[in-house]
Amino acid sequence: MQFNWRKINRVIHRDLGYFFTGMIIIYGLSGIALNHIDDWNPNYIIEVQEKKISLPEHFDENNQASVLAILEQCGVNQDYKNHYSPSPGMIKIFLEKGSSVTVDTATGIANIEIIRKRPVFYEVNFLHYNPGKLWTWFSDIFAFSLMILAITGLFILKGKNGIRGRGAWLSIAGILISIAFLVIYL
Repeated sequence: MQFNWRKINRVIHRDLGYFFTGMIIIYGLSGIALNHIDDWNPNYIIEVQEKKISLPEHFDENNQASVLAILEQCGVNQDYKNHYSPSPGMIKIFLEKGSSVTVDTATGIANIEIIRKRPVFYEVNFLHYNPGKLWTWFSDIFAFSLMILAITGLFILKGKNGIRGRGAWLSIAGILISIAFLVIYL
């Protein structure tokens, strides 16, 4: 029986590719999101609104019922957590899930900040940020497997499109571009 290293190479490449499809998508999406962190918040959608309200009659900033009346006027559905007065004439109301309402009691202007998790991106970024020891191990195995995928991928094709032809030129170009960015950014 002859040892067929090309067949074993294809099997390893194929099976690792199938097994880590989910991880490749997770890290691909979160990588794109994190690359553009200066352009947008990849984890949260933050909506800011300004609304003119009228304070309830006999308003008392220390009375929770008065503060809840403000939230009702603002049309905020999130649960009240707490509130305080950071300075005279200002009230900051904290809501569940990080949202808040800041009210200028002199002008009746309420600044409403509603925070929601960005669908899909929040979850993939959560995993990208490495939430625990088991995930660390799985991610390390994935990283090692990516190197195996890269190496086995070099030897999938034979001939002019393989590593001795076009594949060599493309591999060299990819390596040189990576080195160029290292030189530029370091």
